[in-house]
Amino acid sequence: MSTSPAVAPAERRLARRGSRRADDAFRLLSLAASLTVLVVLGLIAWSTTKEALPAFQEEGLGFVTSARWAPNEGAFGAWAFVFGTFFVSFIALVFAVPASIGIALFITELAPAPVRRVTTFVMDLLAAVPSVVFGLWGVSVLAVRAPGFYEAIGSPLSAIPGLGGAFEEPFNGKSFLTAGFILALLITPIITSITRDVFETTPRGQKEAALALGATRWEMIRGAVFPHSRAGVIGAVLLGLGRAMGETIAAALVIGAGAQTGLRLFASGDALAARIANEFGEATGTWRSALIGLGVVLFGMTILVNLAATAIVSRAGRKAG
Repeated sequence: MSTSPAVAPAERRLARRGSRRADDAFRLLSLAASLTVLVVLGLIAWSTTKEALPAFQEEGLGFVTSARWAPNEGAFGAWAFVFGTFFVSFIALVFAVPASIGIALFITELAPAPVRRVTTFVMDLLAAVPSVVFGLWGVSVLAVRAPGFYEAIGSPLSAIPGLGGAFEEPFNGKSFLTAGFILALLITPIITSITRDVFETTPRGQKEAALALGATRWEMIRGAVFPHSRAGVIGAVLLGLGRAMGETIAAALVIGAGAQTGLRLFASGDALAARIANEFGEATGTWRSALIGLGVVLFGMTILVNLAATAIVSRAGRKAG
């Protein structure tokens, strides 16, 4: 029995109407999810700022610009911890970015299939290891053995004009450099995973065309893979930066808890998240408000980093386009 010509268009109209309803429902659900995230972030910012208000009112702008943190004397300045957060995160990127890009290139361009699977599995496994495990290894093994190594490399390098200050004494095991290395271990799997996925999106035709024109493998990577993947790699690096800035326990265990702002790799320092973790349990009154204020400052820093990441990735994408 065949369908009459008058019935078929009616069925198609009903199908289109049902599709539009499904699209509208999906659009509303997506909008609700997005607004929920924004509302939650807004509530977090409002509640933490409200709790930190006594410290902000007492210290004013000096809360961010002052480097003196003395709870017993009622002095709360966050600058040393802001500096430590950026410094140790920069050290982590110096270690992690070259390693991550190298591993991603090895997986996507060089490794045979069995090695590729094993390497990918190991990187995914490292990403799943709790950060406290890296921190405990750092404080019990790396920090114990590091001073002798730091002295061996720091003593000759401290004589270099202009750079010697970064390698001066004291040679502490718990230091900016140790914390930066531990954070590099934490963010390398993240940057590697994203960079690997970005490299795999490079059109095969572009790579084969470069090789067909006589380019070496490295020339093909430099001329086809890197330009196509620039925006994604920048996004991966900035995502790793945000992860390093917010790390708490691993950094708290190995950074040394010394509030100082010198560019000395082997000196003890501190970061915003580490200071909050170390002192929040015993803090009361304005001291507690100041620690919450450190969280507000860190929250603002991560938002700025994400906004900068969005702008840089968009600009790099336009250039690539």
